[in-house]
Amino acid sequence: MTTTDPAPAVPADEPASPAAKGLEHREVVIILLGLLTGMVLAALDGTIVATALPTITADLGGVDSISWVVTAYMLATTVSTPLHGKLGDLYGRKRLFQASIVIFLAGSVLCGIAGSIGQLIVFRAIQGVGGGGLMVLGQAIIADIVSPRERGRYQGIFGAVFGGASVAGPLLGGFVTDHLSWHWVFLINLPVGIVALVATALVLPPSVRRASVRIDWSGAALLSAIATLVVLITTWGGGEYAWGDPLILGMIAAAVVLTGLFVLVERGAAEPMLPLHLFRYRTFTLACSISVIVGAAMYSSINYLPVFLQTVTGSSATDSGFLITPQMLGMIAASYVTGTLISRTGRYRRFPIIGMGVLTGASLLLTTLQGSSGPLVVGAMMVVFGVGLGLTMQVMVLATQNEVPAAHLGTATSSVNFFRTIGGSIGVSLIGSMFASRLASGIVGIPGVDGTLDPAEVQDLPEASRVAYVDAFADALSGAYWYLVPAALLALGLALLLREQQLRTTTHHAAALD
Repeated sequence: MTTTDPAPAVPADEPASPAAKGLEHREVVIILLGLLTGMVLAALDGTIVATALPTITADLGGVDSISWVVTAYMLATTVSTPLHGKLGDLYGRKRLFQASIVIFLAGSVLCGIAGSIGQLIVFRAIQGVGGGGLMVLGQAIIADIVSPRERGRYQGIFGAVFGGASVAGPLLGGFVTDHLSWHWVFLINLPVGIVALVATALVLPPSVRRASVRIDWSGAALLSAIATLVVLITTWGGGEYAWGDPLILGMIAAAVVLTGLFVLVERGAAEPMLPLHLFRYRTFTLACSISVIVGAAMYSSINYLPVFLQTVTGSSATDSGFLITPQMLGMIAASYVTGTLISRTGRYRRFPIIGMGVLTGASLLLTTLQGSSGPLVVGAMMVVFGVGLGLTMQVMVLATQNEVPAAHLGTATSSVNFFRTIGGSIGVSLIGSMFASRLASGIVGIPGVDGTLDPAEVQDLPEASRVAYVDAFADALSGAYWYLVPAALLALGLALLLREQQLRTTTHHAAALD
């Protein structure tokens, strides 16, 4: 990684501009509400279907394929994220964001009327393509209309909405399924999406489009293939297939070869899908690297800590949304405070450093989990974890958008999100594989236990066996979390390499019009 920064994309003495030219504060607020609404849709649908899966299985069948209802959405979102970012830079973000809403709503309607599990999986992938655009284009449009110096004050709002949507997803999914039907888990998106579409259509100014557009189709295909392989490797590896299985090894080899080919193609492309020269920007490179680790930490905690509490307390899967609330509250509070302070001071470097320090401490706390650790203890750990994430995640996007040229704003924004998602997939897989291996050896010899049990089955064990199983479960998970500690320390070291740069007071939209 180079430590030499290219010349700043924007002069330090450029004139201040409160927002994009021609936009009043009221219009900016309406646009932000429309963007928030769209991003809520994408965030909700990543988690809302979880509590509806048992009902969907009972109605449509296909138990062996049910996990693909979640995986198809995640895979399509991951693959489409960099494509949306690049196409937004080339063709303008307004129409592309609106197209993403339409694609998402079309996918939602199709999911709501799906007649088989196969159809539902395909339609969830369509939803994911739209969802990927909603997230990355929403963040890029904010950079178009609000300067980096002002953007901090909105940062807390977006962090709160994202965190709130993630928590509300399982709860809303369970409520809608119980009181209406699983079909409405998807159809409920329609009125919300229409509001977002109308708000952006009425107020959002046209985006600047390149005069000459050449799409790097080869790079897009290779990047999509690499992302698909990474998600499948980390989803199947250590679970459906052993890590030494020929299929997993073959996909790993294919991912390595395609990555090398992608680098060669991008070097010769006239308009590369991921311009490699962006990695000459210190902030961009550090933001992508830190985001990989942040994603691994965030998703591995969200996925396994609620399962731990369910195993210890006997809570139902439907209540799992409540169990991640402490982490989301910590994230929301830290994100809001961070954004406010950045707007007031214009300084951001200290927050990722503090955040990664807090995340390192939180990772160490997770290694102390015991079978006797109750909801209050685990909830306190999750709050600390959330604070570390809230101090870092949005700041990485803000710092990147502040540094890169306007021509690559969408690509840079999507890259930070892309690497965080890939990191999350890798983190969940590796922590899960280590946890499963440790648990399998830890429960050997426990009376009445002949394999891994679900939380309800644990509660039905005799008291001595239940305590022994819970202790083995806690020991396996705490041992797996030890692997997060060096990763968090590495992220802290990377955060220390960040350089404080003056936050621009003009928007990319205004600069493009000039």
